[in-house]
Amino acid sequence: MRDFQLPGRSPSFGTGYAIATSHQEASLVGAEILRHGGNAIDAAVAACALLGVIEPQSTGVGGDCFAFVWNASDRKLHAVNGSGYAPSGLSAAFLRDKGLSVVDEDSVHSVTIPGALRTWELLLSAFGTKSLGELLQPSIERADCGFPVAERVAADWREAEVRLRSSADLFLHAGKAPQAGKLFSMPRLAQTLRVVAREGTESFYEGDLAKSMVASLNAAGGCHRLGDFADWRPVWVEPMTVRYRDVDVHQIPPNGQGLVASLMLRILQGFDHGRLDPAGPERFHLQIEAYRLAAEVRDRYIADPDHAVVPVDMILSDGYVDELRDRIRVDVAMQAVAPLPQGPTDTVYLTTADRHGNFCSLINSISGSFGAAICCPRTGVLFQNRGANFTLEDGHPNQVAPRKRSLNTIIPGFATKDEAPYLSFGVMHGFYQPVGQVQVLQNVVDFGMDVQASIDMGRGLFTGATFEVERSVPAATLQNLAQRGHRVRPVATPWGGGQAIAPIDGVLHAGSDGRKDGSAVAV
Repeated sequence: MRDFQLPGRSPSFGTGYAIATSHQEASLVGAEILRHGGNAIDAAVAACALLGVIEPQSTGVGGDCFAFVWNASDRKLHAVNGSGYAPSGLSAAFLRDKGLSVVDEDSVHSVTIPGALRTWELLLSAFGTKSLGELLQPSIERADCGFPVAERVAADWREAEVRLRSSADLFLHAGKAPQAGKLFSMPRLAQTLRVVAREGTESFYEGDLAKSMVASLNAAGGCHRLGDFADWRPVWVEPMTVRYRDVDVHQIPPNGQGLVASLMLRILQGFDHGRLDPAGPERFHLQIEAYRLAAEVRDRYIADPDHAVVPVDMILSDGYVDELRDRIRVDVAMQAVAPLPQGPTDTVYLTTADRHGNFCSLINSISGSFGAAICCPRTGVLFQNRGANFTLEDGHPNQVAPRKRSLNTIIPGFATKDEAPYLSFGVMHGFYQPVGQVQVLQNVVDFGMDVQASIDMGRGLFTGATFEVERSVPAATLQNLAQRGHRVRPVATPWGGGQAIAPIDGVLHAGSDGRKDGSAVAV
C-alpha cells in the first residue's frame, strides 16, 4: 500500500443531491439513482449493496448494518440497529469445553447472523421509494460480469491472501489476490443476489439460501441453526444525543460503540479547542487522553442491552464526566489506563442527501478483513466475524451467550443544529471510529474546516502501547507529544476512511476520504 499523504481534494458542491462513498463506482451508482428520482435511502442501499461486491474485504450481505435516516417529512432522526446475534447454541461454557479461551477472528464461532439484508429491507419499507430487487441490479451485474479491482481494495486483498486460502477458488487467482485494475467476478454471489432480488429477503433468512449457509457453517464446526437466521430482525432504536458546543451529536446506543464518541465529546467539551492548533500537540494530547478514558469505559460496560445493564445515563452524566475529565493533565500523559483492543478494521461508511431534504448516514461491515474468511461455497456469501468482539470472562456484560449481540464497532454519525441537519458523517476502521468521528466533528465545529479538509487532516490512534500516527502529522507535534510522555510511532498505513455531507445555506457540501478509493458527488 502506498504511503498516505494529504490528497488536497476540494469539497463537492450541489443544490439537488449528494452522495459520498469509499468507492467511485458506488458513488456514481447512487448518484444515478438520485438523478432519476430515487431518494437518499434508495441511493444508500444501492451503493452499499454494490460495495458488498466491489469492496469484498470490507462489507457484504454476510455482515451487519447500522443507519441514521433524517426524514424530511416528519423532521425527525430515525435510527436502526442491524447487528446480528450469536447462534443459539453458542455460549462461554460451550467454547471452554472445546478448550477455547477466546473467540478467535478466524473461527466459525466468530460468525454472527448477518444483519445487512433485512436492515436494508427495513429502511426501504419505511423510507424508500424503490424495491430492494431493483436496487440490487448494479450489484448483480458487477458480481456476474466482473469489476476492475480498485487500488486500495487490491492492497487490502493482498494482505489477506493467507487467510483466504480456504476459499481460494472464490477469492484468489492461482493463489494470489487480484491486482489493481484487473477484472474479478463472483458468479455464485451474483446468483444469490438474483434469488434475493426475485424472492425477497425471506429466501436469505428462511429459504434454500439459509439452509445452504447453515449447512456450510455446521460443516466448519459451527452451531448455527436455521431458526437463528429465520428469527433475527433489525430494531429501531432511539438515538443517543449529547450537546457539543452548539451542536447536537447523535449516536446509536449500545451494543454499538457510539457511546465512546459521545463520552469523548462530553469530556472534550470542557477544553477550549478554538484557541488550539488543529494539528498541534495540545489537540492530539487531549484526544489521546479522552479516548483512553472512554475506551476504559467501553471495555467495562458496552454490551447487548437485552442481556446486560449498560448504564448510559450514568456514563454521560455531569458528575461522571467531570470525574473522568479531572484525570487529564494538560502537560503529562496518563500512565494507568489498560491497553486497548484493536480488533477488526474493515467497514464501509457512506452518506447521501436528496433534493427533498432527506439524509442517510449508513455503515455496513463484515468486521475483519474478509470477515471470518469463511465463505459458503454454494451461495458465495462471505461471513462476518463480529463475534470475535465477545469475551468469555464470567460476569462481564459482553460475555458470549446464545442470541446475544456482541460489542459492535460500526457507528454512523449524525449532527443537528437548531433541530435541522448539520452534518451527516462517519469514519471507518474498527475501534478507531469514535476517535475519527470526534476529530472530524471538531475540525468542523471548533476549527471551521470544510467537510473535505476535516476528513483529510492527519490522524493517529493510541493503541495501548503507542500513539500510532500518520506521517502527515507535523514532526514538531510528535516531538512535543513525546515530551509529554506519549510513545509515538509514525506509520505508513492510514487510519480509516470517512465521508461527510453538510447542508450550508441551501448548498450540499460533500467530502470523501483519499485514504480509500472513493469520491463525493454533489449536483
